[in-house]
Amino acid sequence: MSVLVQSLSLLGAMQAATVALMLWLGVHSDESRAVRSLHLRASALAVEALGYSTVAFGHYLPAGTATLGGNALNLLAQAMSVVALRMLLGAPLRWRAAVAVGVIGWVGVAWFAAVQPDYRSRVLWGSVAIACNLMLNIEALVRGRWDNWSRARHALLWIFALSLLLLVWRNGMLWLGDTRLDSVLAPSSINVFWMLLSGMQSLFYGLGFLLLYNELLQRQLHVMARVDSLTGVPNRLALEERFTGMLATDAGAHAPFCLLLLDIDHFKSVNDRFGHDCGDKALKALTRRVRDVLRGTDMVGRLGGEEFIVLAPDVGRAAGEALAERIREAVAGAPVSIDDRDLPLTVSVGVAEAELHERDMSTTLRRADKALYVAKHGGRNRVVVAPTYAGGMAR
Repeated sequence: MSVLVQSLSLLGAMQAATVALMLWLGVHSDESRAVRSLHLRASALAVEALGYSTVAFGHYLPAGTATLGGNALNLLAQAMSVVALRMLLGAPLRWRAAVAVGVIGWVGVAWFAAVQPDYRSRVLWGSVAIACNLMLNIEALVRGRWDNWSRARHALLWIFALSLLLLVWRNGMLWLGDTRLDSVLAPSSINVFWMLLSGMQSLFYGLGFLLLYNELLQRQLHVMARVDSLTGVPNRLALEERFTGMLATDAGAHAPFCLLLLDIDHFKSVNDRFGHDCGDKALKALTRRVRDVLRGTDMVGRLGGEEFIVLAPDVGRAAGEALAERIREAVAGAPVSIDDRDLPLTVSVGVAEAELHERDMSTTLRRADKALYVAKHGGRNRVVVAPTYAGGMAR
């Protein structure tokens, strides 16, 4: 039975080392928070593998080394794992708490190993430390909104919950059972099952961590695909998705909404005279001014070049025209300061109220574009409202 425990601990060490290698080599070496957390978790698994190795080769180590060294390594790995998970989730790291739990846990283990030898008390003390680290992990997982939970979060929560139950089972068997043990290597089915399940727990936790990293990465890519890299506002894809959602709401609640198409007047001359770097800064400055005018429910996005779109829910044609005028006045009211020069900017705006027969943004956008064309050819720095389906051009 003792040989089986050592074999299982060696298997656990190999599993932990293998997953550590997969985590370390499976991502690009950049400085992002997610990658740093993955590398920290890989390092924790490497430390954990060393801890398992002290059990596997305990008979070949000096007396007390396997107990004190192995527990020190395992508690260190636990603390590193707590920080890694919290880093990945963007939660407060709580590294001081994790370190304190590890130090206090090891001191208790050392006391009941060397000063007042008592195997059951030693296991209980170490179990409490592990349970505290598991609770730090669970607290990080349950932060935030429950409706945003992913499958990886659910899987990790189950792994940590089962780990707590495993700790309760082991201590219950040691304190309430008939078997009296003095070492994790003592021949016992309790030690066999503990070593088997704890090794599997490390493997499942490593895979769950990798799945969570992948889900967070996919979410970041989803967001990045919908954000204009220069101005930081939504791009056309995000605008189209928002428009479709607003159209569905409009159809159900009969709530109007408007699309405003903004174009910076004579923007080509800005790039030609001052360079594209100055032009990029002008686009950013205009974005900030437009945002200052909008309500919290409105969305401004960049269509491309010097063209922007504003989606305004619960706004009809008259209110849409008024909003466009406020935007136009905010832009034209004062020049923007770029590289120690004052640069006057104006915008022309085409306004179109979405209609029930329009199924996507392109149809409404075409009407707003025609209104913008009229504004441009009417002298620029003005607002024109597109006609309704049965109406004529309005100002």
